[in-house]
Amino acid sequence: MTHFRISEAAHLLGVSDDTVRRWVGDGILPAVPDASGRQVVAGTDLAAQAQRLAGEAADDDPVRRSARNRFTGLVTAVQIDGLMAQVELQSGPHRVVSLMSAEAARELALEVGSKATAVIKATMVVVETERENTP
Repeated sequence: MTHFRISEAAHLLGVSDDTVRRWVGDGILPAVPDASGRQVVAGTDLAAQAQRLAGEAADDDPVRRSARNRFTGLVTAVQIDGLMAQVELQSGPHRVVSLMSAEAARELALEVGSKATAVIKATMVVVETERENTP
């Protein structure tokens, strides 16, 4: 089973190390010591917490939609050239780039530093994992 250190768990959930430590202390997120005595969280428990957090965020949204992939963040670049615009959004560690009409970018008043949400509905998604070191 995969285990994550507190700092890794925090990074994956998009919260601070202190928040994860508080969840562990409050019994919200189980943790066990690893061979070195550091607290680690099982990947399955971390996945369940991620789903709870996503569910809480979805409950606050008055709009229902079929797309499940939503990234809220800050606009970091807007390039308008003729009829098209390229908009970059930084959502935590995730960079999302969108191509849209220049008209849409202007109507949305997208500018560097503004808050926006990228909603993605894709029929093809590539999933990657790290290679395990084998002796």
